[in-house]
Amino acid sequence: MAETILVVDDDPDIARFVEVNLRSAGYEVAVAGDGEEALERAGAIRPDLVLLDVMMPRIDGFEVAQRLRKNPQTANTSIIMLTAKALSADKVTGLQSGADDYIIKPFDPIELLARVKGTLRRAKEMRNLSPLTGLPGNIRIQEEIERQVRDGRPFAVLYCDLDNFKTYNDQKGFVRGDRLIQATARIIQDAVVHSDGVEGFVGHVGGDDFVAVVDPDLAEQVAQTIARKFDENRSEFYEPEDLERGFVKMEDRKGVVQDIPLVGISIGIASTQQRPFAHYGEAVSVATEMKQFAKREPGSSYAIDRRTP
Repeated sequence: MAETILVVDDDPDIARFVEVNLRSAGYEVAVAGDGEEALERAGAIRPDLVLLDVMMPRIDGFEVAQRLRKNPQTANTSIIMLTAKALSADKVTGLQSGADDYIIKPFDPIELLARVKGTLRRAKEMRNLSPLTGLPGNIRIQEEIERQVRDGRPFAVLYCDLDNFKTYNDQKGFVRGDRLIQATARIIQDAVVHSDGVEGFVGHVGGDDFVAVVDPDLAEQVAQTIARKFDENRSEFYEPEDLERGFVKMEDRKGVVQDIPLVGISIGIASTQQRPFAHYGEAVSVATEMKQFAKREPGSSYAIDRRTP
């Protein structure tokens, strides 16, 4: 799947020049004409990289970069600043705002593509991002939870896992399976941002497993939203006849046809409101255990640890 780049420049000629060169190199490209539109489009399409002009009306590139970094939906997006100034102060300001690199105008297509490829490659290496969803992977998840524990903050861990995903993948194929994983990532991200704003965290453990870290007062609300939105979007994943039946028919290895329930999402919640956690493993272990309780319920569901330690 081609990586997506958002080009942000109030000069339509420059934006078109950049767009054409990126498309010719195989990237998916979207364009925004100012900072407000950039923030809106970035939240909608979750680009892998933003090429961001510094001098723009309404909101300049520095502020756009800062706001992209604060939003969990775009916090891991790479940013390259486009600047007409070669002043070191502007370069420093851009990097402090969250930019990964900068290009000084005017630039040629060869330099542009080299910077883009290099930035995207480094982002995957340094940030341990899932190549499928663009979300932080295991290392970042562990670091985030350990930071919460170290700082003594109240937090809740939501462990999200898809039920019957293997059957779906086998029957519908890997391409549709990947799309389901990507759609699930967006549903979880949107639910966390809607409830917990820029404070929430979402990571992709791998396969069909995700972890979210949110304010414990909001954990149940987030879980409810994820489960509801997942079921509401199920029509995107199945044919009408599957939805009408409420299950799919699948042959097992012995050739016996079985009725397999539709894919659902199970969520286990572990919270510091219920018990303290000394390290990352404790929190994830409790959340994983609660996820197994959630899986006993039909359809999408969640379970919260309410036990007294």
